[in-house]
Amino acid sequence: MRCSGPRLKKCLLRTFPVASWLPRYSIRENALGDFISGISVGIMQLPQGMAYALLAAVPPVFGLYSSFYPVLVYFIFGTSKHISLGTYAVLSVMIGGVTERLAPDSDFMVWDNVTNSSMVDTTVRDAERIKVAAAVTFLSGIFQVIVLGLVQFGFVVTYLSEPLVRGYTTGAAIHVIVSQLKYTFGINPVRHSGPLALIYTVIELCYLLPQTNIGTLVVSIVAIVGLILAKELNSYLGKKLPVPIPVELIAIIVATVISWQVDVEGKYGVDVVGLIPSGLQPPVFPEVSLFGQVIGDAFALSVVGYGIAISLGRIFALKYGYKVDSNQELVALGLSNSFGGIFQCFAISCSMSRTLVQESTGGKTQIAGALSAIVILFITLWIGALFEDLPKAVLAAIIYVNLHGMMKQFLDIPLLWRTNKIDMMVWVVTFILTVLLNPDLGLAAAIGFSMLTVIFRTQLPKYSALGRVPNTDIYRPLENFNQVRNVPGILIFRSSATLYFANAEMFQDALGRKFSPLFSSSCLFVLPPPRPPPPPPPMHALFLLLLFISSCHYGVNRKTN
Repeated sequence: MRCSGPRLKKCLLRTFPVASWLPRYSIRENALGDFISGISVGIMQLPQGMAYALLAAVPPVFGLYSSFYPVLVYFIFGTSKHISLGTYAVLSVMIGGVTERLAPDSDFMVWDNVTNSSMVDTTVRDAERIKVAAAVTFLSGIFQVIVLGLVQFGFVVTYLSEPLVRGYTTGAAIHVIVSQLKYTFGINPVRHSGPLALIYTVIELCYLLPQTNIGTLVVSIVAIVGLILAKELNSYLGKKLPVPIPVELIAIIVATVISWQVDVEGKYGVDVVGLIPSGLQPPVFPEVSLFGQVIGDAFALSVVGYGIAISLGRIFALKYGYKVDSNQELVALGLSNSFGGIFQCFAISCSMSRTLVQESTGGKTQIAGALSAIVILFITLWIGALFEDLPKAVLAAIIYVNLHGMMKQFLDIPLLWRTNKIDMMVWVVTFILTVLLNPDLGLAAAIGFSMLTVIFRTQLPKYSALGRVPNTDIYRPLENFNQVRNVPGILIFRSSATLYFANAEMFQDALGRKFSPLFSSSCLFVLPPPRPPPPPPPMHALFLLLLFISSCHYGVNRKTN
């Protein structure tokens, strides 16, 4: 195949979408909205990035790095105009499980001669956890680019049904909440891993409650109540204000000032963020020796992160009338994560809250995302150190309040009970498996269960004989409508499931039951009666309404004629 000029240009534009839309960028139509949106989202990225870094069990400043490098990469390779890439709670807690499993506190205990007791060397521990987070992030990006992206595997997300995704994210939100309780109460439980780890953690938290730091608890309660009230005020005034009130930014500024003035760390033992180095980290290739230990976690991260991003991307693409390339999105996310892993970031995806802010404040192109990254760069280089006295309990409070959307997903259960009980089972089982088995194993088990329900649906389909409503072209089940009548000489049989080897016999039985007065005994698959049956009425055609029929079971239809 010759590489002609037009073909090469088309390939380059598909690989680098920014080269396609940026030259046609309309400053008059888009610049103001993108500018306001980028500043607004960048302000949101600051508290969320620092808070979600705690979920990933790395120092808060690495949440800022993760809100900068990957976002710039996505600006070049991404095709969605509206999603806001950056730190995401579910992925952060998944990474936190990996970092705390491979770099637990118990491996970094040292003897303190001043207090005559052992303590955790947090400097060495955090350095090791950063290496683990970077390794799993880099590997997840490689999975997205090579294993999924280059082999055009974007369709894999179609197997993640909406009930599965919503049940999974709700279960992961429970892990997020439990992981932050230690910052709320000022206690330090031992990290558990494997199945039932969440249950063991909750039990240990209950044992440690008598050791609660009252100062930390007071800070947490005040922060949670204040954030909830401010969010409600923001919602009430939302239509009257051009941009939302930056509630989280105000919260961390106020908390930092009060913490610095009162010295809550020295007087009350409240844990604060601590040293925030200015500047950016130099690129460091992740440790290859860690890849074998995180390969399963990396694959789970790649699937979940892509599933969330492409779902939101398609929603906004449909709303605004453009197309999101699912396979290019895989490549864009993969490059963002692999490039971010080299700069010691942790895995990123799309946040619903930031995306809604980006859209509502006028963001129309990927320029808004690039501007938000520039805001984070400015904060990281010049003013990040001002937040060293910020209590970690306030960051935990920000996480709690931002999870209210996921908690509302519990309302799916009564709705699904009324509309589709199998989908409700998928939601509930996915939630339970995620809570009990941890997010990585829970996702694999939930996908397996979801596949089983597909088989289950084919085993219990709805069969119906259709008739026509008089004087119309509308057909309805005969057993449900009294006015519906058979079309003379024509029988119509509908099955809600595909016809294949596992349900072929049930299909034959159901067809026989529906039209038993019209078929001979051989069609009913029972022993012949003692005397010949009456001849069937004249029938010109039998219509079978099926979604799909296996090629090896055309004979089933021949037996009915």
